Amino acid sequence: MKYFSTRGDGTSVSFEEAVLTGLAPDGGLFIPDAIPLPPPGWKESWASYSFQQLSEAVLSLYIDESEIPRADLRDLVERSYSTFRAPEITPLKRLNPQLYVLELFHGPTYAFKDVALQFLGNLFEYFLKRRNAKKAPGEEKEKLTVVGATSGDTGSAAIYGLRNKENISIFILHPKGKVSPIQEAQMTTVTDANVHNIAVQGTFDDCQDIVKALFSDREFNATHKLGAINSINWARILAQTVYYFLAYFSVRSQLPQGAEIQFVVPTGNFGDILAGYYAKRMGVPMAQLVVATNANDILARFWASGRYEKVESAAEGNSMETLPVNGASDGKQATDASGVKETLSPAMDILVSSNFERLLWYLAAEANQGADAVMRAGRTVADWMGKMKTDGRVTVPTQVLDLARRDFTARSVSDQQTLATIERWYDEGPYIADPHTAVGLTAVDLLPKQPDLIRVVLSTAHPAKFSEAVEKALSSHKDFNFENDVTPEEFKGLLHKERRVIDVPAAEIELVKQVIEEEAVKMKAGAQNTSI
Repeated sequence: MKYFSTRGDGTSVSFEEAVLTGLAPDGGLFIPDAIPLPPPGWKESWASYSFQQLSEAVLSLYIDESEIPRADLRDLVERSYSTFRAPEITPLKRLNPQLYVLELFHGPTYAFKDVALQFLGNLFEYFLKRRNAKKAPGEEKEKLTVVGATSGDTGSAAIYGLRNKENISIFILHPKGKVSPIQEAQMTTVTDANVHNIAVQGTFDDCQDIVKALFSDREFNATHKLGAINSINWARILAQTVYYFLAYFSVRSQLPQGAEIQFVVPTGNFGDILAGYYAKRMGVPMAQLVVATNANDILARFWASGRYEKVESAAEGNSMETLPVNGASDGKQATDASGVKETLSPAMDILVSSNFERLLWYLAAEANQGADAVMRAGRTVADWMGKMKTDGRVTVPTQVLDLARRDFTARSVSDQQTLATIERWYDEGPYIADPHTAVGLTAVDLLPKQPDLIRVVLSTAHPAKFSEAVEKALSSHKDFNFENDVTPEEFKGLLHKERRVIDVPAAEIELVKQVIEEEAVKMKAGAQNTSI
């Protein structure tokens, strides 16, 4: 299996190279040269597999044994998921006969990002150790500078996946004051020498743009050997496909004859739901995937109109009228200068969804089949992404939109609806949902009622990470106590621990470069002093 760029000519690299470089040199994202199918009879032979066994089975389809021997892959998987609290890793919770919640937050940082980032951290370490083992005595060891942007959960999950890893340093950019207090504390209270938190005065999109620009700067990239931990890294998507298989096997026995599973995915950067698309292409039986967004609804607007645009064009009116999408904004949400609306589900407060580019490549390739489909799809996606950068919008052909609607539908949800849903499920469950999960649960209510569907909402974070939303939703319930009913022991006292964070006063790439270079000098000096 080889990997090539969504914006390229099909020139391929190994799995190891795709993982270590993260972003392709032309600015595109790596995708596999084929989407493999499981072996014949997999629906029976894999049915009793644990999450770890399913991980090994699925990942081995994308990773040649010549790159990672099967025994090594098994060890990587076992070590990655030994840190999870739930034995099932991603357990399924039944809310009613037609609705389930797939809880993805049982890892060390209580967020779904742990599923991929515990594995990715071990992958980075594995590849570096193997490369350095081949070095001659006295030869300088290969190092990796991991750089990422976070709207909350990615940062802490990446830090917990990479803290104290040998020959790896990690720099996480987050928008100052725009992640939840617990999320910020989870990141900034990790004071390991190889961990660096950067608070940028700006938005998540600003942070993400800076990270992409760093990777596109060939000289800086070559000097610091950058590695990506955001979901632009292919290994993130690959690891997440596994829980779609697990959920299918968990629900399958309860499906009425002829019924289908529909996954409803709260999403901002499109990585979590893209993993579902790969699982669907691999053969997991499912109905349309449901894209559930908050008021930052670039994805819902795309499925309504075919326009992928940062901010809706006023001249074109309300594009949402073509789909029954309710209440994208309640008129009370603040909008910053970039156009991002600040919501109660901040991990989804994103204007541009990076992983959407991968789906666009598949749609372009299918719409333009032929001998040179790969090259033409690459040119098409490069053109679309260029227009997004210069104009802030692109409109895809009708054929491409029709293909997108075949596998996906979308709904957007307001803060008011989110709060109402948290309260409803507290009363009916009782189940306490975080605001992102509540966006997914609300999207279910906005979909047509179909008795032949079992819906599975992906729950992306523990409610303790979003106290503002949960407490606001349940403020009228005198019997509810957030500290007692929600907060895990690991979070108690976290807000008062020592922190280490570097403030950057503006969203400027040169300021971030300066921080990375200064910290690199300090780390090198510290390593030399240690070796004396």
